[in-house]
Amino acid sequence: MKLIARIGIFISAISILMPAAANEHRTVNIKLAYTTDVHGNFFPFNFITLSPWSGSMARVATAVDSLRHSFGKENVILLDNGDILQGQPTVYYYNYIDTVSPHIVPEIYSFMGYDAATIGNHDVETGHSVYDRWIAQSSIPVLGANVIDTATGQPYLKPYTIIERNGVKIAILGLLTPAIPAWLPETIWSGLEFEDMETAARHWIPIIKERDNPHVIVGMFHSGHDASRMTGIYKENASKAVAQNVDGFDIILMGHDHQRYHDVVTSPDGHKVTVINPANNANALGLADLCITFDEHGNMTGKDVSATLVDISNIEPSEEYLETFSTQSEKILEFVSRPIGYATDTLSTRDAFFGPSSFMTLLHKLQLQISGADISFAAPLSFDAVIAKGDVKVSDMFTLYKYENMLYVMELTGQEIKDYLEESYSLWTRQITDTNKHLIDFAAENPDKKNNRLRNPSYNFDSAAGIRYTVDVTKPKGEKINIISMESGEPFDLHKTYRVAVNSYRGNGGGDHLTKGAGINADELKKRIVSATDKDLRYYLLKEIERNGTIRPEVADNWKFIPATIANQAITKDRELLFSPDSSKEQK
Repeated sequence: MKLIARIGIFISAISILMPAAANEHRTVNIKLAYTTDVHGNFFPFNFITLSPWSGSMARVATAVDSLRHSFGKENVILLDNGDILQGQPTVYYYNYIDTVSPHIVPEIYSFMGYDAATIGNHDVETGHSVYDRWIAQSSIPVLGANVIDTATGQPYLKPYTIIERNGVKIAILGLLTPAIPAWLPETIWSGLEFEDMETAARHWIPIIKERDNPHVIVGMFHSGHDASRMTGIYKENASKAVAQNVDGFDIILMGHDHQRYHDVVTSPDGHKVTVINPANNANALGLADLCITFDEHGNMTGKDVSATLVDISNIEPSEEYLETFSTQSEKILEFVSRPIGYATDTLSTRDAFFGPSSFMTLLHKLQLQISGADISFAAPLSFDAVIAKGDVKVSDMFTLYKYENMLYVMELTGQEIKDYLEESYSLWTRQITDTNKHLIDFAAENPDKKNNRLRNPSYNFDSAAGIRYTVDVTKPKGEKINIISMESGEPFDLHKTYRVAVNSYRGNGGGDHLTKGAGINADELKKRIVSATDKDLRYYLLKEIERNGTIRPEVADNWKFIPATIANQAITKDRELLFSPDSSKEQK
C-alpha cells in the first residue's frame, strides 16, 4: 500500500502534465503542504515527559515523502509558518546550550526540503541572538513583511518569495501577529516594530502583482482567525480578516492560535479565499491543491484552489529522518536526563485550579527567592503537568516552566494588586450562588467530560503568594478578592507600594492583568519594572533547585475559595470534569 494512502490523504486523481509546447493546452497541479507551531516537536518522543508522543517532524517527513513519491518532487511545495524555536528541549538546547554547532532547525529545513518559512512570536521570544542565527543559517527565506527595521523603515526580513514550478509562479507573503510588544520585553525585539497585518497586506499585494505577476498568491500568516479579540491595542488574530478585507489572496495559511480551522471566505472583489490551520505540534499537515490551466498561448485560463487538514499524528516516522538526526537526539536526551535535585513527593498542577497547590507553592517560593520581592504572581503554564517523586531532572524544568520568560520585579500598589487578582480570577472562575453550577469557567455552558475546554488558557490563571486572601465565588468581578494581610501577618495596605515578582509576559501586559485589570497604561508598564533577569526564568529555577538540593512539596495555605458550602461542591464536580480518567485533556 502506498504511504499516501496509509496517512489517509484523499486527493483526486488529477493528471499532472509537465510543461508542453506553446501550442498545447495544459494543466499544472501543485501540492502545497505546510506545518505551523511545531514548537520543537521534531521527534516522536517528548523530551519533557521522556516518553513517546504523537506528531513530530519525523512523521511530517513520512507524509511529505509520500506526496513527492506520488506527485513528483517538483510538484510539491513545503512551508513552515513559525513558532518552531520554542517549546521542547530540542530547540532550547540549540538556542542556549550548544550555540556552536549548526542549529537543528535549519538542518531540518534543509533535510526535508522546505521552501520557505515565516517567523512566529515564540521565535521572536528566543531573542535576537537566537532568531538572527536561525535566519542566517537557514538556506530558505524566513519571511515577515510586517517586521520592520526601525533604523531603515524597511522589512527586517524578506517580505515575500516567489516559487516557480512547471511554469506556475506562486507568491508567498509572510506576516506575523503584531502583538509582540504586548507580550515580550523590548530588549528581545530591539530595533524592530510590528505593523498591522491588514496595513502590510494592502501595501504588499500591489507590489507583488506589479513586480512578479504571479499566478497564485499565498498568505502565510503566523496569526489566528478570530479578529474580534484584541490584545491591548493589537489585532492579534487577523488572518481571516485579511482574507475578507484585502483583495488578491487565493489561500491563507494560518497558525498561532493552535486551533484546527478550515473555511472559505469572500474577499471584497468577490473572490473565494481558502483559510486553513492544521494547529500545533506537527500532529496535522495543512495541504492545498493548486490546479492551474493555461491556453495554447501560455495564458492562465483557470485556477482552482482547495485545501484539507491531514492528521498525521500516528503514522510511522521516517526512518531516514530519525537516522539523520540521531546524534542531535542523543545529545538532547543526555542534556534533559541530568539530575539536578530530588523531590520527596509528586507535584501536580491539577490542584492549582481549585486552591493552593504544592506545584504553585514551589513556583511562587522560587520566584520570591530569586527576586527578593514581597509578592509573587504565577500561573500553571501547563494545564496538566506532573513532577514525579524522585530525581528531578533538567527535563522537569520544562514541566515546571513552559516558556522562555524572564522574571521581572515590578512596583504595584496594594489596590493594583487586588485589581490584578480580580482580573485573573474572572478569567478562571464564574460567579455562582448555586451548588449545581460550575465554578470553573468552561467554554461550553453545559460542559461534560468530552467537552470540557476552558474558556481561557490556564497560563492566565495567576494566583499570588506573599499575601493571605479569599476569593468569594458568589461575588462579581471587582468584589471577589479580599486581601486579609501579608503572609507574615503584617497588615496589607491598598495605598502602599509593593515589589511584585511576575514573568516578563505578564509584565509586558500579556493576559491584560496589569492593563485591563490593574488599570495601568501599557506605556507606563516599563516604568514599573525595578529589575529583570538577564536569562530566562527556567534557568534560574534550575539553579535554585540545584542549590537547594531537595524539594519537599508543601502547600502554602494562603488563599481559598469562599463560601466553602458552595465552592467545595462545585470544586468536586469540576475536578471530575477536568481530570477523571475518561475526561478530555485537550486544552490551550
